[in-house]
Amino acid sequence: RTGPYGLPPTPPDRAGRGGKRLVSIEGTILVADDDASIRKVVSQTLARAGYAVRTTGTASALWAWIEAGEGDLVITDVVMPDEDGLELLPRIRKARPDVPVIVMSARSTMMTAMRATERGAYEYLPKPFDINELVSIVNRALEGGTSRGLDQLSARQDDEEVTPIVGR
Repeated sequence: RTGPYGLPPTPPDRAGRGGKRLVSIEGTILVADDDASIRKVVSQTLARAGYAVRTTGTASALWAWIEAGEGDLVITDVVMPDEDGLELLPRIRKARPDVPVIVMSARSTMMTAMRATERGAYEYLPKPFDINELVSIVNRALEGGTSRGLDQLSARQDDEEVTPIVGR
């Protein structure tokens, strides 16, 4: 089932009178992606799940929020106009080691996932992704759960990619 705009419906425990959503601030999510449509969908989805969300299209704004002590979780794209999200990741981990960072990218390669994990990402989410999976990962990260690791990404890529034949 989906609600308006293809988003998941507001869970019954978060619905208030007149069908209006009651926001229970379980955490503030910082979202950085240069694609405005991705920011909008992620923001709306997480807001429906009860999170406060701040979005930006630049790594510099994300870094300013991190330095100011804002956010309980970060979701960042790899490719942004002013800085690579993977280059920003070690600085985030050093400044705020308690904040889980979810890295998402349209560059769905095992190498990108490995680089994200090596630099301290809680989770790597290849685009396109299922928004329900995103909410599940965010919930798990904020509850202190463990990430699923690279095994599932590897299995997913094995199912989706065909190994090219080299040579004749």
